[in-house]
Amino acid sequence: MRTFDLAPLYRSTVGFDRLFSMLDGSEAAPGYPPYNIERTADNDYRVTVAVAGFAENELSIESKENTLTIKGAKQAQQENADVLYQGIAARAFERVFQLADYVTVKAASLENGLLHVDLVREIPEAKKPRQIPIGNGQAKAQVVDAKVAA
Repeated sequence: MRTFDLAPLYRSTVGFDRLFSMLDGSEAAPGYPPYNIERTADNDYRVTVAVAGFAENELSIESKENTLTIKGAKQAQQENADVLYQGIAARAFERVFQLADYVTVKAASLENGLLHVDLVREIPEAKKPRQIPIGNGQAKAQVVDAKVAA
């Protein structure tokens, strides 16, 4: 029997939670920078990325088709002090998340070193299921008077 590791797909997709909840998969250790994906309501999601040390002007968020891309690039700064140990990573990064259909970015905010990207799934009315009333077969056909243009 074969087992498939869906962890890489699960970590980088938003809105496919119903599909992945049906399938079992173990989650591997995430890379840099660490992030969380959470569902805040039935159709609302939040991606939180730990971007300690990055300013707003050093981050960019792009949503194109079904892809959310978060990039960070530190601007070169000259410091007078000699760094004896550098444990805070300040390297450039790019995180790409695949979004399900009709998932769009609602807002983004940066607070306390965490970048929050709020997403919402907005299904168009034409794609939503609708109730069809069942008639009893006694409805009469409507007759429309056709007037001929003179």
